[in-house]
Amino acid sequence: MTLSNARVVLADRVIDNGWLTIADGIIADFGEGTAPRAGEDCAGDLVMPGLIELHTDHLEAHYQPRPKVMWDPLSAVISYDAQLATAGVTTVLDSLRVWSEELEGVDGDAKKLQAAIERAQDAKLLRSNHYLHLRCEIPTASVVDQCAELIGKTEVRLVSLMDHTPGQRQFRDAEKLRAYYRGKRGGVTDDELDHVFSVRRDLHEKYAAANRRALVGLAHQHSVPLASHDDTTLEHVDESVQDKVAVAEFPTTMEAAEASHRAGIKVMMGAPNIVRGGSHSGNVAAAELAQAGFLDVLSSDYVPSSLLDAALRLPQVAPSIDLAAAIRTVTSAPAEAVGFADRGEIARGKRADIIRVNVGSGVPVVRSVLNGGRRVA
Repeated sequence: MTLSNARVVLADRVIDNGWLTIADGIIADFGEGTAPRAGEDCAGDLVMPGLIELHTDHLEAHYQPRPKVMWDPLSAVISYDAQLATAGVTTVLDSLRVWSEELEGVDGDAKKLQAAIERAQDAKLLRSNHYLHLRCEIPTASVVDQCAELIGKTEVRLVSLMDHTPGQRQFRDAEKLRAYYRGKRGGVTDDELDHVFSVRRDLHEKYAAANRRALVGLAHQHSVPLASHDDTTLEHVDESVQDKVAVAEFPTTMEAAEASHRAGIKVMMGAPNIVRGGSHSGNVAAAELAQAGFLDVLSSDYVPSSLLDAALRLPQVAPSIDLAAAIRTVTSAPAEAVGFADRGEIARGKRADIIRVNVGSGVPVVRSVLNGGRRVA
């Protein structure tokens, strides 16, 4: 296969009049000017590596599309996968909640969703390449046991250490947390929230320290990269450094992001933060981190299409970032963070995970998607 008349995005530059050839699912060659043989005319569209997504909660939106409405897990996975692929994502770490929420009486159903993903993969029903990201809420009773059940699977590529205790990290401002719960539940009273907050603080005191040690030990035992979550203070970053964390998910302050970046921990921020112009939680804006040079990876989080949109906006919000560097935040940087050496850039011998993108309308439109050289969208 040959793609020609394209703006080919390499790791360090863009070839404005470029071409790309693919053989046996691998990038065979690329260059500038006239293609060596006839092929698909890309009409000046961008041709770039397929996007790599490390943290998306979007599977939950398909599995539970309404409160208390649970969808067939296989159907949910197939629907979710199709949305990712048409957003340009060729490799995704499906974020699974691996703890039971005793207070609210719900379970993340991680084993059920993992089984559905595996079933869909075995039946060759999926367009993107799927791996697992285990999201571990450390102040919960079952999180270590549930993580231990899943972490030995080869598709597990990331374990995140999360703590949403009131007064900590993302929710250090209790009033913001109250506003979050009022929006989530509707009609909840202050007395009810006081009870919720009290229980959560008790759970933190009972479980957090021991569970964190156990989860870090499991990840190291299985050679799975670790992610911190919502780091806010320098003490949080010091803890991450001690635990050999690879990725800092959504640091809430400039000081935490800077310290993580300087420590060699890849700083990941939500793409919706870029697209919307700021954090919906009132935390540090991703654009500020990009301008300061402390943004390494973008994640779509809860809107799959935001990943490509945000990457293409980066050169406007942070002029020191050119197009090639912007695309690295959604391709080679996340690949490096979790050990994917065979993908994430247009280079000879790499997987032909390639997307063609039109930007003429001002909103990026994914025209076609190749997964290992096979057209999937």
